[in-house]
Amino acid sequence: MTTTSKDFYRILGVPEDADRDQIKKAYRKLAKKYHPDANPGDETAQERFQEIGEAYAVLSDPEKRKQYDQMRRMESFGFGRGARGGPRRRGGAPGAGEAAGGFSFDDLGGLGGLGDLFSTIFDRSRADGPTQQPRGVRAKGQDVELQVEISFRTAVRGGKISLSVPVTEECATCQGSGARPGTGLSRCEECGGTGAVSFGQGGFAVKRPCPACMGRGRVPDAPCTICRGAGKVRQTRKLEVKVPAGVETGSRLKISGQGERGPGGGPPGDLILVFKVKPHHFFRRDGLDVHCTVPINLAQAVLGSRIKVRTVEGKHVVLKVPPGTQSGTRFRIRGQGVSRNGRTGDQYVEVKVDVPESLPPEAQEHFEAFTEAAGLRH
Repeated sequence: MTTTSKDFYRILGVPEDADRDQIKKAYRKLAKKYHPDANPGDETAQERFQEIGEAYAVLSDPEKRKQYDQMRRMESFGFGRGARGGPRRRGGAPGAGEAAGGFSFDDLGGLGGLGDLFSTIFDRSRADGPTQQPRGVRAKGQDVELQVEISFRTAVRGGKISLSVPVTEECATCQGSGARPGTGLSRCEECGGTGAVSFGQGGFAVKRPCPACMGRGRVPDAPCTICRGAGKVRQTRKLEVKVPAGVETGSRLKISGQGERGPGGGPPGDLILVFKVKPHHFFRRDGLDVHCTVPINLAQAVLGSRIKVRTVEGKHVVLKVPPGTQSGTRFRIRGQGVSRNGRTGDQYVEVKVDVPESLPPEAQEHFEAFTEAAGLRH
């Protein structure tokens, strides 16, 4: 099939019927592999990282994905390959989202907003490219997603953690211009100062940020020695974040205004934390309930006992073990699980009877006497 757009399924390496978990898992794996921090100076990896972000932005949104799939189906019937109408050019060359053969995103205006969606997909700027904004409105910076590993205790009870967040900041030396202090900027000859270039792809003229000026429309006469003309530098921001009680692996927390800074002084994006909880040596979690295993000896199992059991709050409760308790028996301690959103789970204690591997001679004799009196064979 000749496509009018990038094949987002192929980019993420997932089948077209992939569910949201498959898409998210594929995105995280690829984003980690091609992240600029893991591939410093590798422009190919950076471009791949941006493609992965574009694909995930559409396929992770049910409505956008539905419209994207509709577009792909329409394309298979001949739409998007110059099959409709005559030229619709303004000023000669086709514009962004307009095919050389006359097909335009405007042709899709009556099909549930498909035109707007795909105009956005194909004409959207990359993270460091220009954005089309109404006058007086400055573009918001990119959101930053960061996976954070926390302890089981912090996940259950909440607490503060310190983070190092990699972000792209405006170069302080050149104030974001990319030019060495004391030098100026000239109009980019590659894009004529527009900041974008168009090229054909699958019958469409696709607009992308100009690689020569990185979408700014101007190039420095002498590049800044710190940012090498990029106008941005990669830095690490230190933050202290309060983790709410009850989070679990996969939980997300948005921290407003701690993402990338907006271009041209626009508002910053947000920081999205995705938590991963470290396993605990004693507790296991299932939703709001916690589980643990406590060993007891043979006498406690046969004759009964009272044992102390630790809770996730760090306290101890006394649990009564009745006589004749079998190994694997579970007891519930109400209200000692995880608290979240006004609800609290329970703690389940499984006892495991610890049978001695060997006995001293005297104990062996007494135990044999016991088995004989109890009528137990061995």
